[in-house]
Amino acid sequence: MGNQDEHDDTPGYRLRKELPEEVPAAAPADDTAAEPAEAALTGRQRLVQGLWPPRVTRAQLIVALLLFGLGFGLAVQVASNSDSGNALRGARQEDLVRILDELGDRTQRLEDEKQGLEKQQQELENSSDQAEEARKQTVEKERQLGILAGTVAAQGPGITMTIEDTKGTVEADMLLDAIQELRAAGAEAIQVNGVRVVAGTFLTESGKGVSVDGNKINAPFRFKVIGNPQDLEPALNIPGGVVQTLEKEQATATVERSDKIVVDALRAAKRPDYARSSDR
Repeated sequence: MGNQDEHDDTPGYRLRKELPEEVPAAAPADDTAAEPAEAALTGRQRLVQGLWPPRVTRAQLIVALLLFGLGFGLAVQVASNSDSGNALRGARQEDLVRILDELGDRTQRLEDEKQGLEKQQQELENSSDQAEEARKQTVEKERQLGILAGTVAAQGPGITMTIEDTKGTVEADMLLDAIQELRAAGAEAIQVNGVRVVAGTFLTESGKGVSVDGNKINAPFRFKVIGNPQDLEPALNIPGGVVQTLEKEQATATVERSDKIVVDALRAAKRPDYARSSDR
């Protein structure tokens, strides 16, 4: 015991005894200095986490690819133009003159070709117009000739003349005189009792009736005539004309004007036996 107390009274032993058994992990001063560093580290971490990994949408990816392609194309074009410009800048004067001459010749050839094509177009248009006009004229001429030949029906203003012959005194020559008078007055189409009258029409006696081109017709004789009514009617009523001649033979003739007369009796087209067209 005496020895223990004696050891306890030594300075070294008292110092060890006064020291605490456990030392705290960090002093208060050290804790306050560590808080700002920990806060700054947290902000950087948040920034890194916000930027990586990148969140790219599909639309943004497509726009990026399009911009990349546009930039690449512009770069290639600029490089091509630069190469071409460099080649021309490095060319000799006579080469530049030759290139200009070739460009001028090419331009002239293209201009000549353009003018030629425009001329062909104009000729085709004129040819088409002329052909169409010729076709229209041909159709109109055919129609007119058909009316005169009696192969097509016709209609227009004119007159209707009806001859009543109760006594049977009307003869073929009287009807022929009426036809000739109508033609002289400008009749363009004539039809008598369903028989078309043409340039070669002939009338003959046929018993108690009259034959027109071999077709027998009987009274009353009905004329349907296309032409100017103001010319046709006076031509029949002139003194000593058709109407007065028929009245002398105890027949009556009445003439009526009309805005529309239809001549629909047709004649078959007949090919001439001897006459042929001539170019002279």
